Amino acid sequence: MLSYVVRRVIATVPVVAMVAVVVFALLRLTPGDPAAILAGDDASPAQLAQIRKTMGLDQPIPTQFVVWGGQLLHGDLGVSLLSGTPVTSMIAGRVGPTLSLAACTIVFTLLVAIPLGVIAAARRGKWLDRVVMALSVLGFSVPTFVIGYLLIYLLALKLGWFPVQGYKQAAAGFWPYAQRLVLPTLALSGIYIALVARITRSSIIEVLGEDFVRTARAKGARETAILLRHGLRNAAVPIVTIVGIGIASLITGVVVTESVFNLPGLGRLVVEAVLARDYPVIQGLILFFSFTYIMINLAVDLLYTLFDPRIRY
Repeated sequence: MLSYVVRRVIATVPVVAMVAVVVFALLRLTPGDPAAILAGDDASPAQLAQIRKTMGLDQPIPTQFVVWGGQLLHGDLGVSLLSGTPVTSMIAGRVGPTLSLAACTIVFTLLVAIPLGVIAAARRGKWLDRVVMALSVLGFSVPTFVIGYLLIYLLALKLGWFPVQGYKQAAAGFWPYAQRLVLPTLALSGIYIALVARITRSSIIEVLGEDFVRTARAKGARETAILLRHGLRNAAVPIVTIVGIGIASLITGVVVTESVFNLPGLGRLVVEAVLARDYPVIQGLILFFSFTYIMINLAVDLLYTLFDPRIRY
């Protein structure tokens, strides 16, 4: 087990390095001059040259990469062109709302989607199965921002149950904190509930056709025990896979959802940095999201071994 974990961790190192290279090259090839953005429209050529020298942009690209890579190894993602604030501080200040929204979405998705998938598999071909699959198709079809605006109109404006937008820290009290996460969680979890429910259903149906399930039925095992102990447990690997993909895909969903509900998280920071063409912030956020994606995939790989020990070999 330990050797498997070590191998998987080592395998992530070249992936992280390749992501760093791609991010560095991508922003250097993007049209636009960071020095001109920082200096403004009225800057003289001498001022632009001085700013480029200060930022190291007058150096050859390989030299810039070596310097940037050294800073990155020390946890330095640079400073914002507009505010002069370290990018790491900006990310740390915005990560709280994003983590809260992601955690609530993941928990709500698992609590709803897995039971729905199990029920649909147990009632395969019946009306309940058809209802669950129809809701799954609906969840795939409707964009997140449409669901968000519908929830705002119905639950916030019409019924007044929840605030329209905004965010409160947990220190302000549990209810004000949770109240502002309900609508974003419902909006963001729709597509993931649909995805996890469908995969859970199909995986359990496949497992229920195996010989060991027929043997369990022949021994007189209850159907509930067969579904949970044999079906769900042996279908865990594809379910964990799709949950991991869903968690990683939250990155794109968070950008839209935080904009709709005015949450001061990393998604909003992405939008603000792109609109302002704040290259160091964009670069730092891409690296942060990429590293998070890689770590989630690593965690999923390690979870496989808990459900199927054969994977370790």
